[in-house]
This record gives sequence, C-alpha cells and structure tokens, in this order.
Amino acid sequence: MGIFDFVRGAGKKVGLDEAAESDADERLEELREGNKLLRFLRDTGLGIENPKVSYDDGVVTVSGTAPSQAVRENTIIALGNCAGVERVEDHIEVVEPEPESTFYTVKSGDTLGAIAKAHLGSASRYPEIFEANQPLLTDPDKIYPGQVLRIPPA
Repeated sequence: MGIFDFVRGAGKKVGLDEAAESDADERLEELREGNKLLRFLRDTGLGIENPKVSYDDGVVTVSGTAPSQAVRENTIIALGNCAGVERVEDHIEVVEPEPESTFYTVKSGDTLGAIAKAHLGSASRYPEIFEANQPLLTDPDKIYPGQVLRIPPA
C-alpha cells in the first residue's frame, strides 16, 4: 500500500478535471469523476474484487482486493495514467503477495527496448515489460512521455 505520483496532464482522457462552480458542484463533480474512474477500471478487466475509487483534486484513492501483486500494480498504473490524475493512494489488499515491481515514467525518445536494457539488462527483454503492462498496453510501439509503466522484478 502506498502513494504513487503521476503526471497529471498526461494519460488516457476519461473526462476528469472539468471546472466546478461551487463547493457543492465540486463535490458532485468529484463523485462523478470517481465513478468514471471506477467504470474505466472495471472496463480494463483487471479483476479487482469489490473496487472502490474516489477522486479529489487530482488524487485517486483506490481499494479492493487483488488476486496478485501484478493486478494491484496494473490497477494503480491504469488509474494513474488517466489525464487529470497526479497521485494514486493505494489501499488494495493482495491475496497472494509477491515482490513489488519498479514503476518507470516514460521520457521523450524512450522505447520499450531501451527501458528493458536499462532496467532488465537487455533490450531483447522488452516483451517482459509489454506483458507486465497488459491489458493496458496494446502495442509495444505505443508508449508516450509521462506514461508510467510497470517493470517486473529482474
């Protein structure tokens, strides 16, 4: 469990960060945004049981039960890589704990091969990073600056 930082302006557009006019409007908008994120999380099919998601001014709080460490980490990354999210507070319980992965923020010019070489020792190990980020990545050539990726333990 912990807090993970992300680039607020980067990521999948799910309709967050629209301006509210009053405190009541702001609270209602935060509930709506939390519900959008919850629907998005369910649509990923990651398999979090009893997920709960709330949103407050760029901070997402998520809880539920993950069957594995990989599902927990991919849930954090899925939510954190949404535009308008700058931090994810993780309260997810893991059924079968494993060693934690490293999170890496993509920089301009990065490729999965270059990231694999730097973190796993060989560019040819890029499929391991691609697989570790499924179903969030759809193509190994489609990563973007500001995106946070999960690097599996070496």
